Amino acid sequence: MRPSRCSASAPDIGSRRVSGSFWALIGLLAVAAFGIRAVGLVAGGRIRASRHAWVLDDLPGLIVVSLVASSLSGQPALTWIAAGIALAAAVATNHVIVTMAAGVAAYAGLAWFGV
Repeated sequence: MRPSRCSASAPDIGSRRVSGSFWALIGLLAVAAFGIRAVGLVAGGRIRASRHAWVLDDLPGLIVVSLVASSLSGQPALTWIAAGIALAAAVATNHVIVTMAAGVAAYAGLAWFGV
């Protein structure tokens, strides 16, 4: 026997109304999202015209370095050694795939030998 969709103990979700405070929150979040984008557009234009324009050119690399550095904190020596080998490969080859392969191979090799 199939359970009925409408039971006396279950609330009727379809008849609920969204209160004014929820609409105010939705409106506030929409204004905040638009404001952040507008401020970013204006700030980006001003930075491009200033002497700090180099930051925008180097920003993707800086973000990657900060993510890698924060992920290395608290890691064992094996991870640091593999990261150093990957860094050396990156400096020597300037090739992303070679760098990733060298880092993975270094980590696997060091783990295989029990370092």
